[in-house]
Amino acid sequence: MPNHNPRSSERSSLFQRSKTLPTGSYRRFTTPVIPTFRHDSVSNFSSDLRRHGDGDSCDGDNSNFDKKPEAATPSQVLSTHSPSQRITRLWTHFSLTHCLKFSCSFSFLYVMFLRAKVAKLEEENFILLTRCSSSRDVGSDNNETLQLKETNNKAVVLYSVIITIVLPFLLYMYLDDLSYIKNLLKRTNHKKQEVPLKKRIAYSLDVCFSVYPYAKLLALLLATVVLILYGGLALYAVSDCEVDEALWLSWTFVADSGSHADRIGVGPRIVSVGISAGGMLIFATMLGLISDAISKMVDSLRKGKSEVLESNHILILGWSDKLGSLLKQLAIANKSIGGGVVVVLAERDKEEMETDIAKFEFDLMGTSVICRSGSPLILADLKKVSVSNARAIIVLGSDENADQSDARALRVVLSLTGVKEGLKGHVVVEMCDLDNEPLVKLVGGERIETVVAHDVIGRLMIQCALQPGLAQIWEDILGFENAEFYIKKWPQLDGYRFGDVLVSFPNAVPCGVKVAKDGKIVLNPSDDYVLEQGDEVLVIAEDDDTYAPGSLPEVRMCRFPKMQDLPKYPERILFCGWRRDIDDMIKVLEALLAPGSELWMFNEVPDLEREKKLTDAGLNISKLVNIKLVHRQGNAVIRRHLESLPLETFDSILILAEQSLENSIVHSDSRSLATLLLIRDIQSKRLPYKDTKPSAALRMSSFPSCCWIRKMQQASDKSIVISEILDSRTKNLVSVSRISDYVLSNELVSMALAMVAEHKQINRVLKELFAEKGNELCIRPAEFYVYDQEEVCFYGMRRARQRHEIIIGYRLEGMDQAVINSSDKSKLAKWSLDDVFVVIASSQKP
Repeated sequence: MPNHNPRSSERSSLFQRSKTLPTGSYRRFTTPVIPTFRHDSVSNFSSDLRRHGDGDSCDGDNSNFDKKPEAATPSQVLSTHSPSQRITRLWTHFSLTHCLKFSCSFSFLYVMFLRAKVAKLEEENFILLTRCSSSRDVGSDNNETLQLKETNNKAVVLYSVIITIVLPFLLYMYLDDLSYIKNLLKRTNHKKQEVPLKKRIAYSLDVCFSVYPYAKLLALLLATVVLILYGGLALYAVSDCEVDEALWLSWTFVADSGSHADRIGVGPRIVSVGISAGGMLIFATMLGLISDAISKMVDSLRKGKSEVLESNHILILGWSDKLGSLLKQLAIANKSIGGGVVVVLAERDKEEMETDIAKFEFDLMGTSVICRSGSPLILADLKKVSVSNARAIIVLGSDENADQSDARALRVVLSLTGVKEGLKGHVVVEMCDLDNEPLVKLVGGERIETVVAHDVIGRLMIQCALQPGLAQIWEDILGFENAEFYIKKWPQLDGYRFGDVLVSFPNAVPCGVKVAKDGKIVLNPSDDYVLEQGDEVLVIAEDDDTYAPGSLPEVRMCRFPKMQDLPKYPERILFCGWRRDIDDMIKVLEALLAPGSELWMFNEVPDLEREKKLTDAGLNISKLVNIKLVHRQGNAVIRRHLESLPLETFDSILILAEQSLENSIVHSDSRSLATLLLIRDIQSKRLPYKDTKPSAALRMSSFPSCCWIRKMQQASDKSIVISEILDSRTKNLVSVSRISDYVLSNELVSMALAMVAEHKQINRVLKELFAEKGNELCIRPAEFYVYDQEEVCFYGMRRARQRHEIIIGYRLEGMDQAVINSSDKSKLAKWSLDDVFVVIASSQKP
């Protein structure tokens, strides 16, 4: 029977027409663009086909099929759809990819639910059968009812535990899909790539564990509590024990993984094994955290990162070759109080610093040295060493060149000014260049005290060249081993004249007053100065607790004929080497030498270049009146270069540490020592061997007459050679041979730093004594104060006040070292004209 259904006829005609299409056209017709058509498009296309079937032939016009469609990207396809169509399409994609996961998860939960339901029905059936077949009393019925309720409660607990445990894992699995749906509902642009929610959660946890140090422990504690809680509830649901007993069993399974071996039944065993496995994981994590914390603690202690809980200590910032002698002086200074605390902060490993300090091999006398690794430029490291509680802070210069060392010192001072808690003590800064001193003081303010190492050593070398033996006296005064400067207030001396104060201390030598009105220190004041309330007395004493004023002694005063100072004669001085502050040394010589003096400069710097350096440093050569500069170019360690100089004609020879070798004290000292030996050897062959002083004959008697060192020692009596020695180990090589008076730079600078650290005001005294004007430390002949073989006590030396001088010590004939601050000042002593006295003399004499 023919089918008159119009739709059927249309499908048949469409099928027939499709058979008549060419093969190529059919393939083009079946391209994968069909799934992108909408339903209305398909219907329109079908209607078009029907219209073609009614009147037109497909072969007549197949241009539409011959055109190859362009490939459409998903974003282009989605952009042509409406928002509702995009949501429908994407939701379909989401359902297809994740429906299976949800089905499997909920099927597992449903199977568990059915199994529990079946078990529950079996128990109820058993109870009903038991009630029907036996005659039990009412009490038994109530117990059965309670057991039935308890069974229901356990089932609820079991389901709750399973769902609560499984649900977070499911949510975590589909977090990214939830965010995808959220972005879809907001109609966001699909080209924008957002970070998945899983990665953001993982990143947040990572940041939390990194920023908060106790986050790992809290997370571990929370995991332990959750495991015990859920494990106990699961044991309660699958066993016959109560809730409290189940929680306790859960804790025992977590704490001891082998305590679950006596469990009976499949359910209790499965739950107990799961709890034990979680316990092993938790305790393994706990052991890892504890081991990591202990390792960090030990590493922090080893590297010196722990905080220093000290107060009233001395803080040293930096590390240099001066540290050994500085620690020695600080230990001697704190000996009277049983030792102190010194903290060292440097950019070195703590173990290396402690090893190097142990190599110094000197007794710290109760002083503790604490090393910490860190940078003085970082405020956190400064707070770690209790910088605000230190009574003194010493900033050491680095072993770099002078400009870099001073620049670093300036940055450290800036860091110290940034401490919010403030500074309790003063700051002592070691500078290398005198030109950088004003900038550091400008930044630091009144708390800053500077010690310019090059300036101190340069001026000291000149003083020692003009007055032989002064180096040893400065070592005694600057160091804490013998007598040194102290300032203290004595109210019982208020109203006394300074002339009476001079003889009021049996164990000290007064030499100045700190005025209370303006805080200035007046060194070597007039005898008529009257101490006012608040004034402090500057003395030279053995220690700060070894002196005190006593009653005024009866001193027989006698007038002594005032001797005129010896006239100054022109001198010839030689500088071997080039220092960065050589211009300041020339200015000092210009102020101290007599007119007609000559200064020979022998170094490797070309003549034109050295004149340019001196001019750039601020020295006007044309204005030099007392001295004349003579330039010679050569190497001080080459013998033929030195032989071209008239070495036998110089009154003083100063061997300077080369500026080019200032970063290496070993090479600098080796060069200085080689220059010293060559000069002495050349002098010994040029100078005659007669008119030898008795003292020189005595000290040379221990050497054979043909010994080379005897000739050098004899040459040393003809001219003074001052060697700048940086390393204390080189000191022994020079002092044993006794062929040179020496200046130990690093040790003297360390002494000055330690003294200023202990007493801030002493820096003003040292600067005045080192200056070319004002008061100075001098060595005077005995004939200025006593007659030959006269018996006078030390108090009787008040006659030196006629010359406006203060005698602080003496050196008898035949003694190698001077005595500073005589112990028995009232004892009579016989003096010889060959003795010398150490005095503080003023250039402003009446």
